[in-house]
Amino acid sequence: MSSVETASAPQASPFWTFSLGYYRGAGVSEACLELQDNCGVDVNVVLLLLWLASQKRRLAADQIKVVADKVKPWQVDVIGPIRCLRRSLKTDAPLLDRGSAELFRTRIKAIELEAERLQQEAMYAMAAGLTSDAAPSAEAAARASIEAYQGVVGRPFTTAAVDTLIAALK
Repeated sequence: MSSVETASAPQASPFWTFSLGYYRGAGVSEACLELQDNCGVDVNVVLLLLWLASQKRRLAADQIKVVADKVKPWQVDVIGPIRCLRRSLKTDAPLLDRGSAELFRTRIKAIELEAERLQQEAMYAMAAGLTSDAAPSAEAAARASIEAYQGVVGRPFTTAAVDTLIAALK
């Protein structure tokens, strides 16, 4: 998720509204980027799990896999190339002066954020059809769901980043 702020879309889903507020929490953006860049996670999947956890709902690995598989093409084919372009313009903008490159990069950030929002709106619609289990607390739900997602991804997640994200739910 990009740090660019845009006006919320008309009738934004509760999931998108949660994500915008949650992402601003202390250490959250850094923890999300750590998991994205070093552990292969889709931050929007993590945010969905945390949003559900905030309601004391947890997802099992099979349900998380359904979501992850459904959104992966959008992440790979749409958001990934936009993110790559935005990041490359931060240090290398051939042809453009620094000010023009930064203005262009800012516009690309807005497009990336809109692509993230569209993914989240689709995930919100999918969430209604997912089977979730009740958990005794938001923390318990978050830990169980993130552990299940770690199994889906097949790579260990950075413990400090996970702890930061769970602490921010409180």
